[in-house]
This record gives sequence, C-alpha cells and structure tokens, in this order.
Amino acid sequence: MNQRLDRINHFLDGVTRNRREIVTPEGVVLETDVANNGERLTAFLIDFLFWILATILLYLVFALLAVEHMSGAVASTIIFLFAFLLRNLYFIHFELTTQGSTPGKRIVNLRVIDRNGGPLLPGAIIARNLTREVEIFLPLGLFLTMPKIAAGWSFWLSASYFGWIVLISALPFFNRDHLRAGDLIAGTMVISMPRRKLLAELVEAQAKYVFTRSQLDAYGAFELQVLEEVLRRPPSEETKEIQRQICGRICRKIGWTGSDPSGDALDFLKAFYTAERAHLEREQLFGRYRSDKADQSSGRK
Repeated sequence: MNQRLDRINHFLDGVTRNRREIVTPEGVVLETDVANNGERLTAFLIDFLFWILATILLYLVFALLAVEHMSGAVASTIIFLFAFLLRNLYFIHFELTTQGSTPGKRIVNLRVIDRNGGPLLPGAIIARNLTREVEIFLPLGLFLTMPKIAAGWSFWLSASYFGWIVLISALPFFNRDHLRAGDLIAGTMVISMPRRKLLAELVEAQAKYVFTRSQLDAYGAFELQVLEEVLRRPPSEETKEIQRQICGRICRKIGWTGSDPSGDALDFLKAFYTAERAHLEREQLFGRYRSDKADQSSGRK
C-alpha cells in the first residue's frame, strides 16, 4: 500500500517525499508528507520578511509619536521590547488562529501538526515558537551586537555564539522528520500539503474529456505503464512532441469523437491515464485483469 501511494505521489508531485504514518487517538491511521528542509527554510524566510516589514512600520510609528520625548536609551529599549513581542506573537498568533499555519507556511503549503495525531494544543504552539528565541534569535542577536574583537576572549565568545547557531540550525538535517529543537520539545512536526494542480485539472477536464467503457477497454496494464513513463518525462520540446504523437494515436485507437485535444495533449493524456487506471483497477476487483491491449481473455486473475 505504501509503495502504491509513493508511486502515485511521485506521479502527482514529481518528487518522492518522506512519508510518515500517524495514528490518531481514535485509532485512525493518517499518512502525511513530511516537509523538507528547503520548504521550511523558505517559509521561515517569508515570515521573517513579513516580521521585518511590520517591525519597521512599528519603528516609524513609534518614532513619530514618542521618541522625541524620550532619551535614546529608553526609546531603543522600548523598540527592542516591542520587536521581541511582535516577533513571537506573529508566529504564535497565526499558528493558533489558522490551524498551524503562518503566512509563510500557507504560501509554501506547510502546516504544523501534533506528532502523536492529537489536536494541536496552544501550549505546544507557544513552546515551539518561544524555543526559536533560544535557537536562533538570541544567539544571532548576541553575535551581531558583539563589540569589535579586541582580545582573545571576545573571539571565543563570538565563535561560541556562531557555533550555537550552526549546531541548532543543522539539527533538522539529522532526523528523518526534519524536526528542529522546538518541534522536539513541543511534540510537533511540519507537514507538506501540496496543492496538486493535476487533481484540479482533472476535475475541470471531466466534462471535456469523458471516456466510455469501450474506449477504456482498448488498452491494458502495459500501455498504462508506458503512458505513465511518458508523463514522467521532464518538460521539453521533444517531450511535448512525443505527447502530441501519443495523444493522436490514442484518439485514433479509441475512436475519440470529442473536441480536438491536440492543443492540450498533456491534459488529455493525464485525464486518460487517470480514467484508464481507475477502470483497470475496478476490473481487477472483479477478477478481470488485462495485461495489454492484445489480451482478450476474460475472468483472468
């Protein structure tokens, strides 16, 4: 079952993902796609950009309203305090109110879930986000604000902060679920929820490309596998030409009388692949297996 799901996901997404089964408290097994490090880093950088923009806006508003009545030290302290609160409340607020997704995660199609399959509790969200301060922001802030290296102890102290950042940042590379320290402490993980364009296209194409039983009976499992390999080919002009040729052959073989699919051969082939696969699997359930288009036997198992 897992091999079949991996194959389908590779066909739909174009990549092979690290999958994990999670058992809910009700005993339901859910299969999830673990978010990879690149996706998580992209989502974090997007959120970090949003936070920087919000901080700059806050700084400008505060500067216009209050700084002129305060000393520089007091103003800086207040600004840093508000930046700290905004940074943490940004992640905590969005993950609490949008079921484990920040704006960056939504753009990259990621979501935080409980590793044990239970509900994502507020305590876990707060813990995983406050831990980010110790993981990244605190040592990074200390490293950036370190005075100029003038003595040996300053170098080693600065190096220790930098080493801390590197070690903590590298943690997701050393576990199969790409968990950072906050996830380990909070019992959470980040999963990928890709919007599979293929599925939406197939739904939209149902009215345009509808195949009859006799048309689907024209091919067997071997031809379906060949078609799948064609659909896996990297995009190129050569691939498009091959797809157009195969589309024409299929149309002639099944006696296609609908709209001319030559302009969108890839959509036609995807729709035909999905319909043919479902047809062959349904036939196999009734003991009718067809190995290829030349196999005319019935009741074969």
